[in-house]
Amino acid sequence: MTGNGQFSVVNPATEENIEDVEVTSSGELDRVTERAKRGFEEWRGFAGLDRAEIFHEISYSLRGHADELAEIMTREGGKPFVENRDEVTWVAACFDYYGEISRDSIGYLPAPIEPQQLALVIKEPVGTVACIVPWNYPLLLAVWKVAPALAAGNAVILKPSEETPLATRRMAELIEGLPDGLFQVVYGAGDVGHALVRHPSVDMVAFTGSQETGRRVGISAAERLMRANLELGGKDPFIVCDDVDVEIAAQGAVWAACLNAGQVCTSPERFYVEKGVAKDFIEASREFVESLNIGDPMNERTDIGPMINGPGREKVERHVGEAVQKGAKLVAGGERWGERGFYYKPTVLTGVTPSMTVMRDETFGPVVPIVEVDSLDKAIEQANSVPYGLGANVYTRDFEKMLRCMRGIRAGTVWINDPLTDNDAAPFGGQKGSGIGRELGREGLEAFQESKHVHIDPKVEKKEWWYPYGG
Repeated sequence: MTGNGQFSVVNPATEENIEDVEVTSSGELDRVTERAKRGFEEWRGFAGLDRAEIFHEISYSLRGHADELAEIMTREGGKPFVENRDEVTWVAACFDYYGEISRDSIGYLPAPIEPQQLALVIKEPVGTVACIVPWNYPLLLAVWKVAPALAAGNAVILKPSEETPLATRRMAELIEGLPDGLFQVVYGAGDVGHALVRHPSVDMVAFTGSQETGRRVGISAAERLMRANLELGGKDPFIVCDDVDVEIAAQGAVWAACLNAGQVCTSPERFYVEKGVAKDFIEASREFVESLNIGDPMNERTDIGPMINGPGREKVERHVGEAVQKGAKLVAGGERWGERGFYYKPTVLTGVTPSMTVMRDETFGPVVPIVEVDSLDKAIEQANSVPYGLGANVYTRDFEKMLRCMRGIRAGTVWINDPLTDNDAAPFGGQKGSGIGRELGREGLEAFQESKHVHIDPKVEKKEWWYPYGG
């Protein structure tokens, strides 16, 4: 914060200030919610085809500005430009998907009680939805909420992270065709988010972030008896069976762990490798990690950019340092890179134990802690040993092992031989302490809808089961 109602956006690659952004005041928040109400009433009158056409126009506009948006995200967030350009295409695809499925998601007809009756279940919007999103995928994680919420007929107020508000602001400028006030952006840190969740004109909150903050959001929503969708991160396992190509598995593991410098909600942070291939896997991981290009995230040859800020890097340093102090072996990395920027070298650890923080708490950095296991059953047991359940990865050629992992691992998504691939048409979310509710897919649309049952009997007549019971 700058101390005058503004906060500074810093380039994590250079540690230089990019821009100061005005914090949304409480008075402005009142005006935003009032505009949202008016936009909501107008939006309810739009036909499904009209909404779909607007969504496709939005998608087209975003694709046309992919390089511009990617550059803004790179400068404010540090994720490599090539990854950010991909992010914009995923954002556009999400708008296209929800533009189409919203056209056939108005409800359904259950069988009636009597032959002449008609029963309807109508899917209606909730009202005004507050969407609070983090900095690591600022546009994608926003649109996973914004697109289905709008497609369901709601108004949306989006609060991006104070670390990365600039690309969100530009995206909002590019979203045209919606009623005035239907989609708005507010700016600030946790206090603005708290005020948004507590505002009496907000009807639902969708949040992505840490367990600690998500718990507070959930408590605030519960006090208001308001619906909350919470995606709260994880400590994802990565299982490597002894029947795979070790080179491929190691490269997939390192890519998944180090994507966006390990700052992905579904980054694998615990690696369980069967003993028969463990030695080769460790060596292949070391060689691949040491071949990666670290540097300017605007350079398209860069693989690893900086972490988001100093505290984020210091957390990774604490986790790695504690593990080494307690007996883990540092195979690669384990130190800062460069003279400026929040860089940290991709790191490979062995000899880690379940009690170490790096195996229990979310690290959110480019770290590959490897554990040798005697069997797949032991790997699955260890995979389920933490209070998170967002995602899990498995490498195996054996279909029977695939089924065992699919059924045995408690996680919202299990990726087999293809790490971290998302699908707009499939639900995303966590089990256990990784959240409540789902995003994407039809479940993601229904998260922002209310179900109304309508029972119609065209005959106006006395029913035989009314009073008097005695005849």
